[in-house]
Amino acid sequence: MTQMLASVDQRTKLVGENRLELLLFRISVTQLFAINVFKVKEVVKVPPLSSMPGSHSSIIGVANLRGLSIPVIDLRKAIGFRPSAIHPESNLIVTEYNRSVQGFLVDKVEHIVNLTWGDIMPPPKTVGRDNYLTAITRIEYQDKQELVSIIDVEKVLAEIIHYDIRLSDGVLDEQLLPHMLGRKVLIADDSATARRQVRETLEQLGLEVIEVSDGLLALNQLKKWCDEGKVITDHILMLITDAEMPEMDGYKLTYEVRNDKRMADLFITLNTSLSGSFNNAMVEKVGCNRFISKFQPDLLVEVVQDRLREALMAKS
Repeated sequence: MTQMLASVDQRTKLVGENRLELLLFRISVTQLFAINVFKVKEVVKVPPLSSMPGSHSSIIGVANLRGLSIPVIDLRKAIGFRPSAIHPESNLIVTEYNRSVQGFLVDKVEHIVNLTWGDIMPPPKTVGRDNYLTAITRIEYQDKQELVSIIDVEKVLAEIIHYDIRLSDGVLDEQLLPHMLGRKVLIADDSATARRQVRETLEQLGLEVIEVSDGLLALNQLKKWCDEGKVITDHILMLITDAEMPEMDGYKLTYEVRNDKRMADLFITLNTSLSGSFNNAMVEKVGCNRFISKFQPDLLVEVVQDRLREALMAKS
């Protein structure tokens, strides 16, 4: 398993090419699930776990990996199945999301597949709002077509870890509030939980938030406004985009915006749970203005306020 993930750090070449690699695993016999390899630090056999009294019911203990204590989440239970039973083939997927490290207990890790974001589809609307999927795809696996469900890990974590959208004292610039009212911000993120966090944070400023669930929808919306004769930098204050999304990732979205002269000057912030130094390099490569690691409401507000100050200075 270590060998399988040994080259994860070299996989950054996929980012910005509208490609991704998925780590496939099972939490039930009949269905494949997946998460993005970029969020995986390592995959190990399940080590001894220490109990953590008073923790969330989906946290089954704490693992000590090379001196680091990490909470272990029973992913099967967290997304609504019956609790897992640890067996010889069980694996622990150690991940980093939103600047925190946690382990997910799964029945068995299978392997890694390389896809394009164009292969990834949003889950059917008929599954309802309470599902734990950000997307689905189909792959050829072991001589047959299999459906792969991509887990909305941000929703799983938000139900276990409380994310506070309250702003720290001194963050909000009261003098800017009158200028915020009625201004629009476009956010693109395939996680409904992540969109809600951003929306509820920005609504405290009086901003109007327009939401879409993938990069292609965001690009189409921007083109529609341009076709209607709107000046994008006047119509919306900024675009806040996730990195990973079905149809078109945030890097490709930024590239497309920068190469359309009608919207090339739009202020773009990459807001992602992906961690690692490659993010700053990719921001520079594709032309984002800022990068924010989720979820930091104070920093998000500071970026928006900086952008508004810049817009007001340009008008004066």
